Amino acid sequence: MSGNKKIYYIGVIGERFCSKELCEIAVEVGRLIANEGWVLVCGGMGGIMEKACYGAFINKGTTIGILPENTRENGNPYLSFSIVTGLGETRNSIVVRSCDAVISIGGSYGTLSEIAFANLFGIPVVGIKTWKLTIGDKEKKLFIKEVQTAEEVISHVKRILKE
Repeated sequence: MSGNKKIYYIGVIGERFCSKELCEIAVEVGRLIANEGWVLVCGGMGGIMEKACYGAFINKGTTIGILPENTRENGNPYLSFSIVTGLGETRNSIVVRSCDAVISIGGSYGTLSEIAFANLFGIPVVGIKTWKLTIGDKEKKLFIKEVQTAEEVISHVKRILKE
C-alpha cells in the first residue's frame, strides 16, 4: 500500500472460451480497472481472464492470477503475478476471497461457483451478460447488479467501494 490511498482488488471472472463481443468487453474492463489504479485478480487462464489482463497490461495495470494448476506454464502472458495452487476449480473460492468486488462477464460453471462464493462471502458482484438462476417458478436471487457496458461496470464498482 502506498501512502494513505487504499488499493482495491477487483476480480474479473468469466469463461475460458468467449465470444468476440465478450472478449472485447473484457479488454475494456481490464483497461478501466488499470485506469482506476485497482489490482485485477482472476483465475489466470485464458478467455475472459486473459482479455481482461491484457486490457490492464496495456495500461500498465497490475494483474494477479490464481492458477488452478501446479505450474505457471499455462497462465496467461499478461499476469504481473501468478499464484500456483494445484487446486483446480477449488481455487475459485480463493479468487473471490481476494477481492473487494467481482465483475462477472459471461460465464461458465466455474464462473457460477465464483458468483455463489461471492454471494456467500458478501462480496458484491457486477455482471455483464452473466448468470441468472431460477428455482421452481421463482427466480432465485443471486446478488448481481446487471449492467450493459464496461463503463457502467466500473461506475457501479466505484459506488460499491465508497460504501
